[in-house]
Amino acid sequence: MRQATIQLKTHIQNVNIMNNNIEVNRVILNTLLSTFGLLALLYVLIMGNMVVNIVERKALEKEVLTTSNEVGQLELSYLSVSGSVDMALSSSMGFKETKATFATRKSLGSLKLANNEI
Repeated sequence: MRQATIQLKTHIQNVNIMNNNIEVNRVILNTLLSTFGLLALLYVLIMGNMVVNIVERKALEKEVLTTSNEVGQLELSYLSVSGSVDMALSSSMGFKETKATFATRKSLGSLKLANNEI
């Protein structure tokens, strides 16, 4: 065991580590920086889209409020006008009263069915 340790130490001391390819570090750095830049750009785009949607939602809420107020006013005017409609007003406008005719059918008791036949 001692001999293996001594051999390992001598091999480690004899190894000359040289980095002939310095470009690898530069490529890794450029890749990390470009990825960071891309993520920052995506973050800005997503946040901008969220802000635009929030502003649009606020505008739509205001529009819904004004539309519901208009609907309420129209309902109120409809109720006030519908109370004044009567037969005299309708006949003065040219409407005539009609007699309703309804469709009738025979009751099921009047039909004679054969035994066990539906």
